[in-house]
Amino acid sequence: MRRLHRWGDSWEFQLVRKPLEDGLARVGGDEFTVLLEDVRNPSDAIRVAQRMQSKLALPFDIRGQQIVITASIGVASSGTSYSMAEELLRDAEIAMYRAKRAGKARCEVFDPTMHSTAVGRLKLETDLRRGLENGELIAYYQPIISLITGNITGFEALSRWRRPEGIVPPAEFIPVADETGLIQPINRLMMREACHQLRTWQSQFRCDPPLTMSVNVSPRQFADPELSNEIWLVLKETGVSPSTLNLEITETIAMSDADRALFVLSEIKALGVCLSVDDFGTGYSSLSRLPRFPVDALKIDRVFISDMSTNRGNHEIVRLIINLAHNIGLKVVAEGTEKEDQINELRRLGCEMAQGFLYSPPVSAEAAFGLLMRNYEGSFAT
Repeated sequence: MRRLHRWGDSWEFQLVRKPLEDGLARVGGDEFTVLLEDVRNPSDAIRVAQRMQSKLALPFDIRGQQIVITASIGVASSGTSYSMAEELLRDAEIAMYRAKRAGKARCEVFDPTMHSTAVGRLKLETDLRRGLENGELIAYYQPIISLITGNITGFEALSRWRRPEGIVPPAEFIPVADETGLIQPINRLMMREACHQLRTWQSQFRCDPPLTMSVNVSPRQFADPELSNEIWLVLKETGVSPSTLNLEITETIAMSDADRALFVLSEIKALGVCLSVDDFGTGYSSLSRLPRFPVDALKIDRVFISDMSTNRGNHEIVRLIINLAHNIGLKVVAEGTEKEDQINELRRLGCEMAQGFLYSPPVSAEAAFGLLMRNYEGSFAT
């Protein structure tokens, strides 16, 4: 039998003959460690974890408010491969974070591939921090097209990581940025860079109405009490008219805590900026709350647009979203448009704007300028 001993700042195993009682310790923050004795295989630990989760899930009352707790649990089994207690705790933590990424309130058992994955993610995080400091994070721009005039009405700014060896796909670094909190400085950088670029394009192209810029707001940003002040400072610094900046908040962010979301959205709206609900249709909306939010547009998620021509159910969802938006005074943007027949049907349904690879993938500022030159050939200000 093994037991844990602490020596100074480290832990080590010591063989003992008498079994110990199971133990619980708080590691820090909201993380706890449970030490189980006489566990013969991982399934035993999983059963214990499931019992813990079921007990935690029982609601309890605090000052008249019902509270429910969920827990993500990682399991690591001691063996001859461990020489230090820190290694066992490390692997249990790796498994716990895997459980969180898999959807939370789950249980995951550590396996060696998790360690190599964690090492890779740690290297990616280190490189991402260095890349942010070295100016490798840049904005790419995807045009948003008016389905009425066919002209470019604005762009959505999207973060890209340009490393010496090439562009890193967003799907690789955005999850790491979200987990580590790096998404906040990245999105601040994107907003500032995008607004500077918008001001330049607005001075070069005489459009009526003027060009707009859409920028995404992450959950961490939305939870930041300084968000509205940061937006105001960027608008002041760049000289961009607030009405030409559009902030996109996902449906999940807006609906997860509707009362707080209403407060934050109202605070941002007071600056004069426009607001859109992104990826609409994929979250969990309470439609009765939607008219209360001071938003200007809904963006239909690409998952409904991609096969709306062949999938009758998705076609009906698109039609209902467009009708819903118009009935409460909102405009609609269709994301992920790739085919002409999609555009024709969206026009027939009354959708105002679209973006997607049919028009252009996200491109560099230089390439986006070329798109504007071709679109507004006679209105370029020299």
